Amino acid sequence: MSAGTDPSSPPQGLPDGPSDRPRPTRQGRAVPSRRLSRLWHIGRATTDLAAGVGVKGMVELARSRASGEAARIKLSPKATQRFTNRLARMRGAVMKMGQLMSMDGADVFTPEAAEIMSQLRDRAEPMPMSQLTKALEREWGRDWNKQFRRFEFTPAAAASIGQVHRAETKDGRRLALKIQFPGVRESIDSDIDNLGFLARNLGMAPKDMDVGPLLEEVRVQLHQEADYEAEAASLMRYRELVGDDADFFVPAVHADLSTDRILAMDFAEGVSIDHLSEADYSRAERDRAATLLVRLMIRELFDFGLAQTDPNFGNYLYDADTKRIVLLDFGAALPVPREIATQFRALANATLAEDEAAMRAAAIGLGYMAADADDETARALVEMIQLSGEVLRPGIYDFGTSDLFERVYVKGRDMFMEEAFNHLPESITMFLQRKFAGMFMLCRRLRARVDLRELIDPYL
Repeated sequence: MSAGTDPSSPPQGLPDGPSDRPRPTRQGRAVPSRRLSRLWHIGRATTDLAAGVGVKGMVELARSRASGEAARIKLSPKATQRFTNRLARMRGAVMKMGQLMSMDGADVFTPEAAEIMSQLRDRAEPMPMSQLTKALEREWGRDWNKQFRRFEFTPAAAASIGQVHRAETKDGRRLALKIQFPGVRESIDSDIDNLGFLARNLGMAPKDMDVGPLLEEVRVQLHQEADYEAEAASLMRYRELVGDDADFFVPAVHADLSTDRILAMDFAEGVSIDHLSEADYSRAERDRAATLLVRLMIRELFDFGLAQTDPNFGNYLYDADTKRIVLLDFGAALPVPREIATQFRALANATLAEDEAAMRAAAIGLGYMAADADDETARALVEMIQLSGEVLRPGIYDFGTSDLFERVYVKGRDMFMEEAFNHLPESITMFLQRKFAGMFMLCRRLRARVDLRELIDPYL
């Protein structure tokens, strides 16, 4: 992982003398690493949320659950900030769930609260110096500082699993060091169990909704993201696949400094891709960036056979000087079986041809519905596929003015409430579906115009 934002305090380098020890630049708070400690913090987060919602809000949540409608949480900016700070301090699975809720929070939080929650996409509290130095000594040994000419103790970024530090080695390599938070890997399962209790008892899902599959998906992804050796292998493979594409930069892994809890990579400049929605950037830049990322997503499916399935906006940096997009965080990279790509190709062709029988066959092939699904269920699912196919129409699609996400959401929610979704697809299909939805949200955030049909035609 790399970061382009400047640390909040002046960077400090390591002295040349081997006897000098690191000194802190800013004190963070310790990552809660014991199960009871994390349960206590989740309880505090629940209390913060309930207090922010208030009695009237809790009554409205209860009514939402009774009616089967999606709950809408109305929090004041102050209460939302307090809740966000709690999740940012815990890191791990709790923060990951907050990130997922903030990807497009219009149906869970008010727009104002969703904006504050969006901070969780690229912010976590750093660990204090005591935890950081113990982690470095555990992985590299007591004299780890001898390897570096410069090491910035203030992290350039912190996320749900670890934090990133900028450093320069004695031989001149400029690195981004992704250092895993202590205890986060070991607390994943207990965090997920605790989150299940939170989700079921705060009315954050429609009545009778089973949040288990979503939580299980987060559990699997977090265990994968916490395996830095596997991430290093995925990063090296993805770098080979991207090759000399001038529009993208994939950092190289530095194996001599990488361990199962530290990932050493090239440092790259840039800002989170969603910053392109700000006034400083032109429509042309937004359209180009969105087009490049949609093209890359299609190549992952049909060319690479390897997809980075985490839709977090912070996984893409934009370097305004080189106009390149930096690709980060391959903890959620998954192989795409050829048969899955074949079925998605068949689904796209059937949708373009408005062939309902072929759409049904492809949907069964992808696991969206069972082969023995009744005609009413099949018809409803085909209608939702046809609705989603709007983005494949010839010509430029304006994501900035589109309400497709809301229309698909309402259709899918209605089908869920009618118990039409009684068959779960393969996990890779679910991860890819989330990637597609995340890319749609990014294009909408950038208010981008993309000719998706032109991009996908060569693969159909």
